[in-house]
Amino acid sequence: MDFLYLRTLINNINFYRFTRIFIVCFIALLFFVSARDSQSATSNDPHYSSAGFFDIHVCNWPGRPLFFMTLFSTYRFNDISNIQVFSPDDIMIGELDLSKFRIITDKNKKEKRVFINQFEIPVNAKNGWYYTKVNFKNNKPIISKDYVIIDNLEITSISTPNLNKELDSIPKSFTWKKVPGAQYYQVFIRDNWDSKLIHKTKLVKKPELQLPDNLLKKGGIYSIQIHARDTNEHQLLGDFNHGSLTKQIEFSIAE
Repeated sequence: MDFLYLRTLINNINFYRFTRIFIVCFIALLFFVSARDSQSATSNDPHYSSAGFFDIHVCNWPGRPLFFMTLFSTYRFNDISNIQVFSPDDIMIGELDLSKFRIITDKNKKEKRVFINQFEIPVNAKNGWYYTKVNFKNNKPIISKDYVIIDNLEITSISTPNLNKELDSIPKSFTWKKVPGAQYYQVFIRDNWDSKLIHKTKLVKKPELQLPDNLLKKGGIYSIQIHARDTNEHQLLGDFNHGSLTKQIEFSIAE
């Protein structure tokens, strides 16, 4: 069955939001194998190409409208002249800034650059295949794609302990409100005396965190921030499709 036909069918079905997402994910299972190689391109994963890896997702951050976070990672950074990002209707959203990047070195000490940019979501943005056109200095352009469903993932809030007042003792754990549609969370804790990140979790499935011993001290001033995401390394939706982030919530512990 033609995939473009299925995609059009989904967009015309007047179901509720989560029903539509379920249908898209079910079709993804039919069209893509379940295994994902995060280090190299695979023949059936459209996020990978010989140019690199592409992912775009919808972010909900405090105090601003929803926006696109766009990522492209590549070993071929020296050969690239520019990377353009397009919507499903072939309208250019923007161009990645190649002067700003993170460096990742693999086990063979080979350097990869990760370009990350934020873009406004266009008015009347559509669900569908967003894509990058990677233009090379001496070669033909290469396309990488990511399916995007425009939606809003709720921002969570801390349940325990109560951070609206100074804590009498060092907390042993944190819990937060479960976000509908979120499968994973990641927690960041900073020491506000020197603005240093002192703890970063891996992806956790439950809305709770058991704190390591001796991480926090009496008399300290800290902040906690929680990122929620709907999925992880999905064959259709990329790394994930929707994410939300709390503000840095400050708290202090009595001497």
